[in-house]
Amino acid sequence: MFNALNRYLARLDGDARPQQKESHGFGFQVLRNTNLELGVEPWFDFIVGINGRVLDNPDPRLFAQEVRNCAGASVALGIWSAKGQRTRVLHVAVPPDTRSLGLSLQWTPLAVASNVWHVLDVPANSPADHAGLLPYSDYVLGTPDGTLHGESALGELVDDYIGRPLKLWVYNNEYNVTREVEIVPSRDWGGEGALGCVLGYGALHRLPAPLSEPVDAPGETMFDGDATSTGAEQFATLAAPPTGDASNTFVPAPATSDFLVPAQIVGTPPPPAGTAAPPRSKKKERHGHGPKRLMDDYFAEEEKKSRELDGNISASKTPPPPPPKAGGGPPRAPPKADEQKTSDGDDDVD
Repeated sequence: MFNALNRYLARLDGDARPQQKESHGFGFQVLRNTNLELGVEPWFDFIVGINGRVLDNPDPRLFAQEVRNCAGASVALGIWSAKGQRTRVLHVAVPPDTRSLGLSLQWTPLAVASNVWHVLDVPANSPADHAGLLPYSDYVLGTPDGTLHGESALGELVDDYIGRPLKLWVYNNEYNVTREVEIVPSRDWGGEGALGCVLGYGALHRLPAPLSEPVDAPGETMFDGDATSTGAEQFATLAAPPTGDASNTFVPAPATSDFLVPAQIVGTPPPPAGTAAPPRSKKKERHGHGPKRLMDDYFAEEEKKSRELDGNISASKTPPPPPPKAGGGPPRAPPKADEQKTSDGDDDVD
């Protein structure tokens, strides 16, 4: 029985390997973009398709030849973004007299974008608090000191830098900027952990789409981590072909030994945690009441009922008698009819 089960599991493993090989979980990751007019973000964007076809060959010469074949026209690049795990199509004009898009690319699995750590709770006076990490909106992408792979990679790196400054690349979702943060891990700050913050890792803590993008409707998928979702049939055109530019062609850049800098760390860093975040898109006013409003309505209704009840009781009864005079006993009630007759009968007998 167990042998049959083992053979069945081995068959499943054997069937899974070809599927993994055929899946489109790879693309040319953008390492650098010297053309700021081109809407491509380093580290976050992967080129996974060209002219409606999915890239399945890591040879950059084939990709460059496809771009050169579009000289004098436009090339459609399928770009998968780690922000929200969405795919879009970017149309780029290819001039006939140039061969450079200003991009540095590298064939990389899309799973690299899942190696991020979501900053959750940040206690006061912790190393993370002193470094300026913002709770629930900051994501640790990596470090210039090396590459991080796996959930435990960041913890192992922090253990090597106890008492020493550690530089981290941190992306903020609310401000849509990437900045370099210097933090000094310590276990003597008075709380738990060397960083002094709670980190989330995994499918529930991937990079969300920027706040400037439209929000998904109810029932739609917010995070799509399926590797097969990069197919050409799922490319959505988001931009029209731009005008011809001498810098909008592709030539594979030579490999460099320095580490990748996410999004070139451009823009000003986000303000401190005490400042207000950028305004979000206005939402429709809900007709329901919050828990606090419901409790206020409940107490107001009970108070109204109590006042009405007090008014009915006071109106149905006669007013109380006046207080007794000083030195006198309590007022006597008027004699009843039977007691009056008995008193009269006693007087006659006497």
